[in-house]
Amino acid sequence: MKSFFSGTTILAIIACMLWATAFVGIKIGLQYTTPLQFAGIRFFFSGVMILPLIKGLTSKILNLKYYWKSIVWIGFLQTFLLYALFYTGISMVPGSLGAMIIGSGPLFAALVAHFLMKDDKMNFRKLSCILLGMTGVGIISFGRKDLTMEGGMILIGILILLLNNIAAGFGNVMVAKDRNQIPPLVMSSFSMIVGGGALFLFSIPIEGYQWKTYPVEYYVALGWLSFLSAAAISIWYTLLTRPGVKVSDLNMWKFIIPVLGAILSWTILPGEYPDAISLIGMLVIAISLLALNFFNRKAALKKEALRQRL
Repeated sequence: MKSFFSGTTILAIIACMLWATAFVGIKIGLQYTTPLQFAGIRFFFSGVMILPLIKGLTSKILNLKYYWKSIVWIGFLQTFLLYALFYTGISMVPGSLGAMIIGSGPLFAALVAHFLMKDDKMNFRKLSCILLGMTGVGIISFGRKDLTMEGGMILIGILILLLNNIAAGFGNVMVAKDRNQIPPLVMSSFSMIVGGGALFLFSIPIEGYQWKTYPVEYYVALGWLSFLSAAAISIWYTLLTRPGVKVSDLNMWKFIIPVLGAILSWTILPGEYPDAISLIGMLVIAISLLALNFFNRKAALKKEALRQRL
């Protein structure tokens, strides 16, 4: 049972399930505060939550001099830049279009990995699975009725969200490349503290200082978002540092985030309900994930059979 729950696929699904709950929490929190400041506080607290779980924390802090540059870069790419671009871009485009662009993240992660990772090259089967998953996200996104925004700012918003996906891809590759140098919990904790703190400070001259007394539901949303980020990002970084785990294959599981997010919205938020278009899109995403796992298992069995012959 322990080995089952420590498997890469199960842990990837758990991380994506946690991330999927963020949509509801963000929607609640943003009723009371500004986006960049809310995100900065959230990720700073997430990093602090992980600190008690780091064994030999004092020695890890003293060893920061050996890998502080990687921590700063990952914090900049995966927290500060990623969420600054995300919140800025999402405010310029219709919600459905933004969801589709963000949903194309696995493709950009695969493309970045193709050029920067020697053992993670794109092939026709992988590209087909990714494009199929993007098709499912597109069906869900354009099936919604909020594609109504007009104006020239949409193009700028699209470009910003594409930069968001590229930054996420580079961040994942950096974590994978540092797999033998920085412990995953140290990487996730310190990078979120650095990135979240920088994002909070950056938000003050732009959004003003927003902290005041809020209703209980705000603090519940902030607490849950901080926890899920701490748990999900720690799991994700741990998986990225595992030998044999490829950035492109792991990021494919992120296609289930909009699916689970929609299900949670239908369950929790008033006025949200399933429709035929969304269900069709979810089915397409499920097929893409099943196809990728089938091809990966087939390739692994073929490789193992070849190894035994030798």
